[in-house]
Amino acid sequence: MLQITTALDFRNFYEVLFEDSKITLDPSVIERMSISFKFLEEFSKNKVIYGVNTGFGPMAQYKIKDKDRQKLQYNLIRSHASGMGKPMEPLYVKSLMLARLNTLALGKSGVHTSVVETMQLLINNDITPLIFEHGGVGASGDLVQLAHLALVLIGEGEVYYKGVKRRTAEIFSEENIKPIKIEQREGLALMNGTSAMTGIGIVNVIYAKRLLNWSIFCSSAINEIVEAYDDHLSSELNDTKLHIGQQEVASKMRDHLKDSSLTRDRNEHLYSGKNPESEYFEEKVQEYYSLRCVPQILGPVYDTIENTQKILIEEVNSANDNPIIDVERKQVYHGGNFHGDYVSLEMDKLKLVVTKMTMLAERQLNYLLNDRLNNILPPFVNLGVLGLNFGMQGAQFSAVSTTAENQMLSNSMYVHSIPSNNDNQDIVSMGTNAANVTKTVIDNAFEVLSVELITIVQALRHLEIKESLSTVTREKFEILNKLVPEIKEDLPLYKTQEIIKEFIKNQDAYKIC
Repeated sequence: MLQITTALDFRNFYEVLFEDSKITLDPSVIERMSISFKFLEEFSKNKVIYGVNTGFGPMAQYKIKDKDRQKLQYNLIRSHASGMGKPMEPLYVKSLMLARLNTLALGKSGVHTSVVETMQLLINNDITPLIFEHGGVGASGDLVQLAHLALVLIGEGEVYYKGVKRRTAEIFSEENIKPIKIEQREGLALMNGTSAMTGIGIVNVIYAKRLLNWSIFCSSAINEIVEAYDDHLSSELNDTKLHIGQQEVASKMRDHLKDSSLTRDRNEHLYSGKNPESEYFEEKVQEYYSLRCVPQILGPVYDTIENTQKILIEEVNSANDNPIIDVERKQVYHGGNFHGDYVSLEMDKLKLVVTKMTMLAERQLNYLLNDRLNNILPPFVNLGVLGLNFGMQGAQFSAVSTTAENQMLSNSMYVHSIPSNNDNQDIVSMGTNAANVTKTVIDNAFEVLSVELITIVQALRHLEIKESLSTVTREKFEILNKLVPEIKEDLPLYKTQEIIKEFIKNQDAYKIC
């Protein structure tokens, strides 16, 4: 059980999203929000407060009569529930709701407590509002996506419940859930924030961490397959570079390979003084970059993911609304905390490093499939009859194609602002677009790594080196060996690729939380 008080951390999100922890609201949250609500109610009586007694956006110059204040909020919600495209997956919607609940619980928005109480019930009962991927431009918040959340909270729109899309009113009636109370600015406060892009972004980070760990796993296993020298992973070498990520990746690989009988000590071979007098060394003195430079390649990936996680958790625990209600100073501040540039930039950076992981996997896959490079495996790791059978040849095309798509998708969204809203929103973040594109890049990366893992399994079968493997590789190989059929006779691989993709997406090579 997770109790919402003042701040959430990354582990909290993991617990709710992946371990199905339920949430409770600390009494201090209800008290804080009630004080903020009452303050705004009193403060706005003889003042002009945006979105309370004015219109919205470029229509803010128009005063709203007291009798129309509630209708104003309903009109805002209904008019902006205009999303298009694919419905967001339940996991991402749940993350969005937890992010929005948390920022409203700070008591900086002046909303009625029913907003977070009703959202709590949706989260705990796995009731998923119908929210579409397309619509938000990421300034004035994720207006369109969050309008669909608000639409459900007022008892309208549609939800997914137990896998079926149904009218919200029906589910609320069955589960005895009351719609939120619209009193002052509940519609605007729900919509005016970065919680869609941030919620999607946090799930992206969790999956990116899994990808990184599987990339480290594959890189370690390939070092065993080719019996690589181990000094490129040494602390002595990697600590001369002062980047935390590089040092961490090298450390993880050393830990993975600590009991392997396959990786070699350079001192026992090339430094032994027993090398034959020759003008040409048959054996490689150094490995290809995709094997030897893994700490240097995945180090920046590690550092970027960690920084993205930090920024997103800061955003989740921030008041990203407008205006901001400050009870302590008895003031209401108008500004732009809804602007999503922080998240948008981090999503662009995250998709770049995920694409680099995809490229590394594709190059390592190519190394395994090209017998002229590795000199130890049959072409395309073909365990059948050369010429008659094809091995992993067809699967490589899918991996290469998907890698190319990721390279194209890695173009920045952060710099693609398009003015809208009668030029009131004249420079925007496109943060939710950035988060959704990053989600696609991450899903693509799992596809490429699934092909690499299947190929590693085939290579290990061919070499028959199970007993010499490190404990970590051997344990995972035993699991994967049951999921991947032995490919001697050609067979359609698409089902196996999907099974391995789902396996690595839902299980981790090493713990992340």
